[in-house]
Order: sequence, then C-alpha cells, then structure tokens
Amino acid sequence: MDEKQINIKQKIFGLILCSIVFAIVYNFTAWYAASFENVPSFVFEIEKNIPFIASSIIPYMTSGIFFCAVFFVVQTKEQLIVLTKRMLFIILISGICFMLFPLKFSIAKPEINNSILEIPFLFLQKMDSPFNQSPSLHIAFAFVFWSVFRNFKSGRRYIIIWLILLGISTLTTYQHHLIDVFSGAILAQLTFVIFPFRKNDFQFRNFIVANFYFLFAWIFAFLALIIQQFVTDFGFIFLWISLMNFVIGFHYQKNQTRFLKDKFGTIPLLKKLFYLPYLIVYWFFWKFFRKNKIPVELISGLYVSSRLNQSDLNEFNKDECNIIVYDLSAELEEIKELKVNKKYHSVPFLDIGTFDLITTQNLVNQIFIEYKQRKSNDKILIHCTMGFTRSSVIGILVMKKVLSLTLEEVLIIVKSRNKYVVIHSYLFNFMKKVNI
Repeated sequence: MDEKQINIKQKIFGLILCSIVFAIVYNFTAWYAASFENVPSFVFEIEKNIPFIASSIIPYMTSGIFFCAVFFVVQTKEQLIVLTKRMLFIILISGICFMLFPLKFSIAKPEINNSILEIPFLFLQKMDSPFNQSPSLHIAFAFVFWSVFRNFKSGRRYIIIWLILLGISTLTTYQHHLIDVFSGAILAQLTFVIFPFRKNDFQFRNFIVANFYFLFAWIFAFLALIIQQFVTDFGFIFLWISLMNFVIGFHYQKNQTRFLKDKFGTIPLLKKLFYLPYLIVYWFFWKFFRKNKIPVELISGLYVSSRLNQSDLNEFNKDECNIIVYDLSAELEEIKELKVNKKYHSVPFLDIGTFDLITTQNLVNQIFIEYKQRKSNDKILIHCTMGFTRSSVIGILVMKKVLSLTLEEVLIIVKSRNKYVVIHSYLFNFMKKVNI
C-alpha cells in the first residue's frame, strides 16, 4: 500500500469521523431543544432591514459540499490532523452552546415563487432544525474551509467570494440571526487560536498572532452591536476598535512591519489617531512591565535593551559617547533624542511575529560591519519595545558572528549576562537557519 492510498484512507476516516460526530451532536441537541415548551429568540433591531433573497439558498446549500471536499484538499498529515481537530472542536462546542442556550429562528419565510428554488427550501424544512442557531455552524465551518482552500494557487478569489456569499446567505435565507453569525465567527477564530497550524515554524508565526487579533476584532464587533442596541449610542467606539484589530491582523498576515512607523522612527498623526487603543496598550505594557531598562552589554560596545525613556538614556550615556541605534520596535515611536541621531536606524519587526530571513541576515551583517568600523568608545544599541525577544535575537546573531562561536555557545553566554532574554523553540530553529 503506497503513501497516496494511506493518505486517502486517512482523509476518508477524518471525513467519516466528523460526519458521525456532527450527525449525533446536531440531531441530539435539536431533539433536546424541541423538548422545551418555549425556546427564545435573540434578534437585533437592525435585522428588520435584512431582505429575504431566495436565490441565496444556492450558496447556503453548498456548505455540505465544502464539508466533504475540504478533507480531500489538504496535502499533508499535519493539515488533516489540524483540520479534523478544528471541525470536531466546532461541532462539540456548538453542541454545548445549543444545549445551554437554545435559540430558534423567529422570522417567517416568505413564500417561494420559483419552483426550482422551492426544492432546497422544502428540503431544509424537512431536514433542518429551527433550533441549533448560535453559534452558526455554517459560519464557523466557512472559516475553516477558507483556512484550507486559501492555499490554492489559483481560483482563491472565486472561492473566498463564494464563501462570503455562503456566510451572507445564512441571513438572507432567513436561517440565522446576527447573533448566530457573530458567535460562529468568534468560535472559528477561537478554534484557530487553540489549534494553530505549524505553531513551531517561524514562517507561520504571523498567522498565529493574526488570529488573536481577528478573534478580538470579532468580539469587539459583537460588543459594538450589543452596546449600540441595549446600552448606549456610543457602540461605534467598539466598532472602531474592532476595525483596528482587523487591520492589525491583516498587517501581521502580510508581515507589513512598517504599518505604523516611518524610517525616521515617527508615527504620523492620522495613524496615531486610528491606532490609539493599540498604542495605549503597548505604552502601558512598556511603562509598567519592561524589565531591562538599563541596556545589557553582550560584548564590548554592543548593547541590547527595551525602548529607553529620557532618564534611561541619560543613565546609559553618562560618558556622552556616540550611540549607534538599531530600533527594532514596530509599535512605539522612538524618543526624540535618539531619532535625531545621525546613526539612527529603524528596522522594525512585528512583536512576537515572524523574523524575515533575508531582512535578518542583512541587518546582522550591517551591524557586524558597523561594529568592526566603530571607534573604541562608540556604543551600538539594539532595542525593541520590551527588550525580551527581538533585540535579543539580533544581538545573539551579531555576537555569534563577531565571536565565531556556535549558537548554543552564544546562548549560554547571553543568558548569563541578560536574565530577561526570551528565546522560544521556534526562534532557536529560526536562528539556526540564518546564514551569516
């Protein structure tokens, strides 16, 4: 039996397993909800404006096709395992929600005048349940489908458009309320966070972090809707925070390290306003949780630290030496005294994100040359925001090149001199790939 046959059997097993669990959970929870005399509904005022579109039943019904096809699209065993875990998690958590908070759809469907479109609606009427609403399995599954189909080199645009239509159809076929859509999206993003793909591969680190931002984005969007209807008209503030998180997640996916700061270490005013909550959070953590406020000297003249404030800088540069600054922070603006430095370099990396291999190699070589050419009293300062990881990684690699030691030997020395260094396994694997 060759590898291809084994893979097909594994895919079929994954599909059958998820199908059986789905059938058991869905039908049992529907029966359970039907046993209550009164099952409530949760409807937002805005839903009164959602039109009924009979033709949207077409993308709605294709969810079952995607459910089957997605298992045969995955290419590796790891992809299949992650897909199966995500599907089972969604089914089981949804089933718990259906039992603890049973809801039913409450808007009557108009009559279907099209004889062809009437067939799938009749099928839904016979086979589907008016319960099992929140979270929407259609929505949660659509997110998982896209996490697999997005790897297609061609046709991705049409697939995402179709999946978006599938998501919209949950509302326009009068099958789900808005609460079902938002809870389904939140559940899907939670699933991505709990079951990440290649969590120990530095090349996929940005996608893992992006999913956290997307999760918060959906939560804040849901809160905006709830607050707008039940509390105050200022729910749009949460919508702004939601949009901001979506944008940041997108930047992480694309590894756009300069989404905030320019090459001079400055954040433009409009960006400060849009990203204000994000900047406040980072400033708070920098202000109260950073440890290495005084730069640590790894080797003579080479220092790593968190972002300095004015008093830190004064303490560091009592002897008024020339400071060559390498600012790796992508989040907080550099302090004025260092920005005006002729030897200031802004080379941002996203926090707890991916280190681009080429950028890292070029940066390490640049600092190495700067180190060799510096005057005896010059200081090279490598800093990020908190000083735990990004500055440490670059400092370690520069130190390795200067001393011509192995990575393991350098790590032992660095850890003895900088107790705040944080090097996760995926970063160690990344540093072994850096060719310097």
